[in-house]
Amino acid sequence: MNVSGRAYRTIWPGDDGSSVEIIDQTKLPHAFATARLASLDEAAHAIRAMLVRGAPLIGATAAWGLWLALRADASDAGLARAHVTLLATRPTAVNLRWALDRVRAHLAPLERERRADSARQLAIEICDEDVALNHRLAAAGLPIIRELASRKKPGEPVNILTHCNAGWLAAVDVGLATAPIYAAHDAGIPVHVWVDETRPRNQGASLTAWELLNHGVPHTVVVDNAGGHLMQRGQVDLVIVGTDRTTAAGDVCNKIGTYLKALAARDNGVPFYAVVPSPSIDWTIRDGRREIPIEERSASEVTHISGRRDDGTVGLVALTPLGSPAANPAFDVTPARLVTGLITERGIAGASEGGLRRLFPEQR
Repeated sequence: MNVSGRAYRTIWPGDDGSSVEIIDQTKLPHAFATARLASLDEAAHAIRAMLVRGAPLIGATAAWGLWLALRADASDAGLARAHVTLLATRPTAVNLRWALDRVRAHLAPLERERRADSARQLAIEICDEDVALNHRLAAAGLPIIRELASRKKPGEPVNILTHCNAGWLAAVDVGLATAPIYAAHDAGIPVHVWVDETRPRNQGASLTAWELLNHGVPHTVVVDNAGGHLMQRGQVDLVIVGTDRTTAAGDVCNKIGTYLKALAARDNGVPFYAVVPSPSIDWTIRDGRREIPIEERSASEVTHISGRRDDGTVGLVALTPLGSPAANPAFDVTPARLVTGLITERGIAGASEGGLRRLFPEQR
């Protein structure tokens, strides 16, 4: 994607050959800044503190984190320690485990002196694969928007509601839930995006809106609770969300508040799709509500908010009374029965075990 005329991925190898660079997403939308990661601890911090976020990008960063760790200690103990450290950073997104297990399995049989170079090459491959996969997600989802556009009057936009940020900032490039939206916009199909602010952390207002603005896609930021109202008034044609983990039976775990959007969509006859790259499918579980670990994040994300003041400075302000406790579950699970379909890189799957396995028969 382009930022001020320059093409960026969200993560890339540093020019010095000993580091990785990332877009620091905690600075957006008020400043565009990059950060340098040069050690296992810095990579783990970047994931835990959400300098990088989004399931595919978390996985890619973890792969690079193993490379950084093995540059310092390529022993079996060093590999195991790095795997445990990175796996503990974010418990919900399955891409993290997928990437770590893939790299560890590849490196374990190798001699110590070969491990670091092999880890670097595999991290590059994982990033390149993610970009190619997301192009296929865009192609798979585009016909849904094109078909909705065919029912519209000439020039009338397809109104799409999103939740959280499942854009190119959540992946290495191209994006997830926004990938079909960008493809439709670039193909000349009129679209308009309702951007949920997505409390807490406001990834919609801070990240998705910033992305769409830079790409020139018409959009409007709304408070999270406006979604049902907009659907009732016929102002939403389609809901598209991402996923941090999807079960083998089609339950979708995503940013907190997604379940409420699915309920409103079902009540108002609005199609509800999740964009599900295959590394986000957890084939080992079937009941998302019971088996997916839900990350509990700091209460400060609820009690405080970051923003730019009228004088141009950026800082935190308190929202709640001093002393009021707050809870912060970061994700919820949308049961498969509320999901119209799962947009995968192999096409549209029914939100069921049979639907997914039809497209991924090797998982039988």
